[in-house]
Parts: sequence; structure tokens; C-alpha cells
Amino acid sequence: MRKILTLSLIIFHLSFNIASAATKTQADALYEKEQYRDAAEAYEAVLKNEGVASEVYYNLGNCYYKMDEIPLAVLNYERAFLLDPGDADIRANLALARGKTIDKVVPPSEMFFVTWWRDLTNCMSINAWTILGITAFVLMLVGVLLYVFMSQLTLRKIGIYGAMAMLVIVIIANLAALSQHADLTHRDTAIIMAPSVTVKSSPSETSTDLFLIHEGSKVEILDGSMKEWLEVKFEEGKQGWVPVSTLEII
Repeated sequence: MRKILTLSLIIFHLSFNIASAATKTQADALYEKEQYRDAAEAYEAVLKNEGVASEVYYNLGNCYYKMDEIPLAVLNYERAFLLDPGDADIRANLALARGKTIDKVVPPSEMFFVTWWRDLTNCMSINAWTILGITAFVLMLVGVLLYVFMSQLTLRKIGIYGAMAMLVIVIIANLAALSQHADLTHRDTAIIMAPSVTVKSSPSETSTDLFLIHEGSKVEILDGSMKEWLEVKFEEGKQGWVPVSTLEII
């Protein structure tokens, strides 16, 4: 009896995995047939059953873009970008979708090294940075061994200078991976989903109206301590309070 039960559980597990794989295949087929609404529902099911994946978020964003549901397209492209910031297609489609939003944002100027570091960090995914860091660490050890155990001066120089170069790469890779891990762990950005939102000076409907913001705009969450309100900062630097129901966390 126990063997029969175990075999049944194995068969059920395999059947579940096959069904999950078929869901992704079905979603792709629906997208190719231009049945974007059905494809979007299928991709949502894949995310629910199998967990998050940049390519699924990307395809889901494509579905919503094709249906001209720009806020949902931006949201899913942003989620895909968060998981794989080095993907050129995700970057291009996100820029295309954001170009169709109402509010055209000009971010405030920043120091060049801040921009440089962000661009460097986002040129690869966290997995790619991790692999690079491990590889560089191994090569650094090889360089140290060359310096310690080789008697030939040329090899010793190659070893020590190579080890120093690899150390720099190890540090950069670890810092970049930690930065991306922090972004994935602390979800403090969101997309405005309501057609338009009046930003308030305090968390109350009766407070002063500051300005109007429209769907598809990206915000940084500054204060989430209130139950129904969030204090947010917009990319151009302005900030205020908006209802929780008007946005979706990336």
C-alpha cells in the first residue's frame, strides 16, 4: 500500500510539472496567434504556479502593450528589468512603453559617478554578477599561487598583477550583486495604475492638492506606515501622498 501511495505521488508530481510546462507553451502559442488577452491570463497563471521569471514578465508586458494597456505594460516590463537589467530587449520595450505615458518626466541631474555606477550595476543580472565574482575569485587564487610558487620572474609578475586585477573585479561584482539583491529584497518603487491621481500634502482627502499625476508614472515609496496612504517621490523630485489603491508595487 505504501509503495502504491508513493508511486501515485510521483505520478501526480510529474503530471503537475508537465501541466505547468504546458501552460507556458500554451501562453506562447496564444501570443503567436495574437490572442493577447488569453495569452496574458496564461502568463499570469505561469507566474502564479511556477514563480517569477524575467522572460514571463517580459512576455506579459508585451501582451499588455499590444492591448494598449500601458500601465500594466510598464509594470511588467519594470518587473522584468528588476530581474534582468542587462537584457537589451527589456530595456528597449520599457522605454517604448514609458514613452506612451502622459507624464513626460525629466529626472533631476545627478553626479556622473552615480549614473556610471547604476549603469554598470544594471549591465548584468545578479546571477551573472555572481558567476563573474566567483570566476574572478578563482583566478585571483591562481594568480597568488603563481606568485608564491613560481621562481620565474615573468610568471610571478603575471601572477601578482593578475591577482590584483581579479581582486578589483571580485569587489565590483560583489558590490553590484549586493546592490541588485537590495533592489529585489526592498521593493520600494511602484507604478501609478489609476488614470489620474491628485497628490496630497498629507495622508488625508481634505489636505491640500499638490499636483496631478497620471497612469504609468513610476514612484519611489518614502513612507508606508499609513494603512491607506503612501508617501511617494516622483522621478523629477516632487513628492506627496497618494492612496494605496492607486498604485502597484514593482
